[in-house]
Amino acid sequence: MKVIRTIPEMQTSVKQERREGKTIGFVPTMGYLHEGHLTLLQKARETNDIVVLSIFVNPTQFGPNEDFDAYPRDFERDEKLAKEAGVDYVFYPDVREMYPKEMSISVSVQKRVDVLCGSKREGHFDGVATVLMKLFNIVNPDQAYFGMKDAQQVAVVDGLIHDYNFPIELVPVETVREEDGLAKSSRNVYLTEQERKEAPALYASLQAAKERIGQGEQNPQAILSFVKNYIETHTSGIIDYVQIYSYPQLTEMDKLEGKLILALAVKFSKARLIDNITWTV
Repeated sequence: MKVIRTIPEMQTSVKQERREGKTIGFVPTMGYLHEGHLTLLQKARETNDIVVLSIFVNPTQFGPNEDFDAYPRDFERDEKLAKEAGVDYVFYPDVREMYPKEMSISVSVQKRVDVLCGSKREGHFDGVATVLMKLFNIVNPDQAYFGMKDAQQVAVVDGLIHDYNFPIELVPVETVREEDGLAKSSRNVYLTEQERKEAPALYASLQAAKERIGQGEQNPQAILSFVKNYIETHTSGIIDYVQIYSYPQLTEMDKLEGKLILALAVKFSKARLIDNITWTV
């Protein structure tokens, strides 16, 4: 495994791999790797000759009330995990390498961002799209892997790839879950013992709603009311949102048909948990 810190060296390395006919799988991250990241790397390893992992805490996606400097960083640990996962290249640039001067062109995401978590993080996905435009051009992958835990980000990346004609296959990877269905998250450790017992009800509510739709319920409001009631009955959490949209367009529907996303966010005493499921009716 090779650690690369400059853009020219990364571009030269992938060009050489391509000249040798090798396929490239890419997993972009902000580091502090967890099991979700490792699952993405495993999927990339299974289907590509070369796996590139980027670790870059991107300042342009942090809002005014979000602390860029406080974001957790542990490169030695990440490097060890990457090596164990079979990564070939770790692209690890600093901020000066990625943003050497003020950019003369800005990227603005117009759709798929005014709902779910994006509605409260103005400008966040502009920063995500900006750094991905750069990373896609630097790494030039065949496939890029993203976790469906953040399904809104996957929807934005889908739009980016199609709108700007990147010759990249987007590979969404299912959310990694505990045995009881709770989506794995670093935030789970902040749940009290009782909240941890309640938390699997979030995924259970989504599954129960999916079953109702499969039985013929087509009214979005009826499904949203059902999920909210389920969560309020089975947990002590406070609902932030429960929303259902077409996917990946993230638009409202009068009738539930086609590909859907049902997503939620619930606040417990010291943790805000998100979850979602997507499927085709």
